[in-house]
Amino acid sequence: MKAVILKKQGDVSQLELKDLPVPSPGKGEVLVKAKAIGINPTDIYARTNVALDYIFNGESPKILGWDVAGDIVELGEGVSDFEVGNAVFGLLNFPTSSSPGHAKGYAEYVVARIRDIALKPENISYQQAAAAPLAALTTWQPLNKVKIKPGDRVLITAAGGGVGHLAIQIAKSFGAYVIAIASGSKKELLMELGADEFIDYQTTNFLDILQPVDYVIEALRDEHIEQTIKLLKPGGNLLSLWNHIEGTKWEVLAKEKNVNIFYNAVISSGTDIKALAHLMGKGILRPHVSKTFKLEEMALAHQEMETNHTTGKIVVSLQ
Repeated sequence: MKAVILKKQGDVSQLELKDLPVPSPGKGEVLVKAKAIGINPTDIYARTNVALDYIFNGESPKILGWDVAGDIVELGEGVSDFEVGNAVFGLLNFPTSSSPGHAKGYAEYVVARIRDIALKPENISYQQAAAAPLAALTTWQPLNKVKIKPGDRVLITAAGGGVGHLAIQIAKSFGAYVIAIASGSKKELLMELGADEFIDYQTTNFLDILQPVDYVIEALRDEHIEQTIKLLKPGGNLLSLWNHIEGTKWEVLAKEKNVNIFYNAVISSGTDIKALAHLMGKGILRPHVSKTFKLEEMALAHQEMETNHTTGKIVVSLQ
């Protein structure tokens, strides 16, 4: 099979297309013939950051990739919930701070734990399915815990990105009133996806016009948190997508304002993937794929992600 390996942490020249043996599924696993692979900022950090080398668990070759959609071609021991031929998708073996997560997703064939996957809805393409898992779970998991109520005001920054455009739809599924902040070029798409209000950050200071909100999904970093935290109602919640909050000045500021501010570490969960599949099957959640690349164009996909101006998601298609 063809796979893209990472020779060592560094720039895109460290990604190399190689011929490798097809892996075999173990107990509680299936072998998936990949049809699409989702590309995420996490892929870039793992490629460039030596401190993240632990995720490969000392194995060789190193293969990035966690968002995969495709067809099951082989069942491992004890698998009864899925059948050969099932179209599935999921966030495979995603790493945590304390454990590796070498899912080896950049390949034509990928082994998946059945506890990480769900059936792909028929109305969703493989490309859309591969675009969803990590980005959607980033907001689904914390929003599901917080239990947003109908009518709650939710502010989403960088709303046109991979996480943001899905966060709009997920928040709407809870009945929230959603305010999206992005560049003006993304307004039409975000309003179509369900945003109730749109603010062009290039022309408008949102602090000048917004009333207090119940929840902030903060996709920007550092000092921007100080701005959005000002908008929270007492008892409100701010989810930071990038900053670990514990022990920072943001945690101190949150306590002073009587609000909750936190970072949510995403975990692989077939149960949560099934919940996303239900929303997609009902037409409530629709991943937007802005660009697709071939497997041999993985370096180009990474370079596109590194522009930080992507609308929706980038996907590598193997169809």
